[in-house]
Amino acid sequence: MPVYLDVLMVLNFLVDFCLLLGTNRLAGYPSEVKKSALAAALGGLYGGVCVVPGWQFLSNVFWRLVVLALMAGIAFGWSRDALRRGIVFVLLTMALGGLATGFSVGNFWSLSLSAFAVGGMCIFGFRGHLGMEYLPVELEGLRFTALRDTGNSLTDPITGQQVLVVSSQVAKQLLNLSERELANPCDALGKVESGRLIPYHAVGKSGILLAKRYENVTIGKWKGSTLVGFSPSKIGQGKLYEALMGGAL
Repeated sequence: MPVYLDVLMVLNFLVDFCLLLGTNRLAGYPSEVKKSALAAALGGLYGGVCVVPGWQFLSNVFWRLVVLALMAGIAFGWSRDALRRGIVFVLLTMALGGLATGFSVGNFWSLSLSAFAVGGMCIFGFRGHLGMEYLPVELEGLRFTALRDTGNSLTDPITGQQVLVVSSQVAKQLLNLSERELANPCDALGKVESGRLIPYHAVGKSGILLAKRYENVTIGKWKGSTLVGFSPSKIGQGKLYEALMGGAL
């Protein structure tokens, strides 16, 4: 059966793109469509080059692992967490292989549908519940990542709406206040226009946070007005996330 190079490259691109999107969703991360598309383009190019006469040696296990590592780096970045997502990506690839084999080996449509099935299962089925869920936040021109913490029940005492708690690094960019100033919210209140104080209770401690309402906030696909609480300390593991949000927001 003749092999058409352009069809093969498109097929590899679609398969890798679906698996990368599914990996992010399964791990609880935003889709990152552009990065996933760029990584999938590398996978499509690799799949095409492997059938070109004289370049078939690239299809061995070593080069496959090299390309998978590059794809993971492009799509997920270079960190310990990226390694975890890379492993999930490989496992999904293996699941796809088994599913496609069950249908028909080498059939374009069966492989494509299998890829969509695996990706769709992760995106619409698991919905990120098998891991932590991270969502992109845009606030006053700043972009950072928030962790959805279902155990976070901090709410606005006036409206009952959940509060987005940001780290001291984000607070410094928004308010130009240091961690020492944020640790004394009563004193810092006069330095923040329309600022407020809200009580909080955590395991083993309680206190008061400086807060301010922002009108145009984007959290994932949600947009609206929300109260932002400013933590006097850093939030997150390294650079994974810089804010916490409740499960109902």
